[in-house]
Amino acid sequence: MKLKNNILTALLLTIGFILHQITPGILGGMKFDFLLAFIFISLFINSTFSNTILTALLGGILSAMTTNFPGGQISNLIDKLVTCLILFIIIKGIQHFKLNSFIVALISGLGTFISGTTFLISALLITGLPVPLKVLMITVVLPTIVINGLGTAFLYKIVKRTLKISGIAIDNFNS
Repeated sequence: MKLKNNILTALLLTIGFILHQITPGILGGMKFDFLLAFIFISLFINSTFSNTILTALLGGILSAMTTNFPGGQISNLIDKLVTCLILFIIIKGIQHFKLNSFIVALISGLGTFISGTTFLISALLITGLPVPLKVLMITVVLPTIVINGLGTAFLYKIVKRTLKISGIAIDNFNS
């Protein structure tokens, strides 16, 4: 993997980390995980397996550092790894299509669903949940699917345009 690709991944995740930090917790201390949007963008821009693993580990560590959820550190690592690996397979499966806003929003919404479900199920098995799983799925995961789907599509266009204007060529850039 090239250094410039690693640096871009780190920068994207840093932006997501900052947004994650300023996002207030809601029901049961859960947060809308805006870091996911930048994880997804990193995977769209550089869809190599090594970047997928790097993104999953860095994203999981950053989320674990900021979680308000009791015992959520391990669950964050698990959910980011599972989500990134599944999205890697999906992105590779559609790589012959041009990524447009609809496809980016759809994949990001699916990724958010996978992430939220994996997080909550792993948290349930590891430490338990402060409220029933169904309540958390309806009040946290479903709204986050919409926000992350639309937000990621919007941010992806900005990042893509910025890379084009700056003349930065990224390997495996899926425009």
